[in-house]
Amino acid sequence: MSVAINSESKASVYYPPGGILIWIIIIVEIFTFLGASLTFLYYRGRALEEYQNYKVLLDPIIGTINTVILITSGYFMAMSVLRLRNNEREKSSRAILIALLFGLLFLVIKGIEFGTKLNAGIGLEYNTFFTFYWLMTGFHYVHVLFGVGLLIYMYLAIRKGQYTSSNMMDVESSATYWHMCDLIWILIFPVLYLI
Repeated sequence: MSVAINSESKASVYYPPGGILIWIIIIVEIFTFLGASLTFLYYRGRALEEYQNYKVLLDPIIGTINTVILITSGYFMAMSVLRLRNNEREKSSRAILIALLFGLLFLVIKGIEFGTKLNAGIGLEYNTFFTFYWLMTGFHYVHVLFGVGLLIYMYLAIRKGQYTSSNMMDVESSATYWHMCDLIWILIFPVLYLI
């Protein structure tokens, strides 16, 4: 038994949940958003008063609500993986459906926020602050949109029995990607909305 545990723990070091490729993608994405955040903070430091004046045009309550929505979605995605690992396919598909619905809710709320900005004439070229806002939140929006597509596919595949506890690498990869979307939002939300 100890031999099995040791080989499992060694395998998990070299093959993290979702596989090594998804983790390479995540590291690249995090450094991309981290670089954008640091660049934003650099420009903010050079024009602090101007940036503070434009920051008030963002609603931190909406940003906080979206943060809670994504974290809740991430929780249900983790529950889906756990349930599938325990061969509870029905509970797994239900949990991923809830994660998916929270992801869609995030997109709707963010889409309304985008629409409000556009209706006010605040687009990508409005000023430097909003150039960063649109690039960072827009790029994140695309990530969440792609993630929702992954979750839809995983939900349908789990319902059909395509994935089980012995065949769940794709589900783990999707969950890992989804948690990356949470992490990126947690990185950019305070930088844009709170600081």
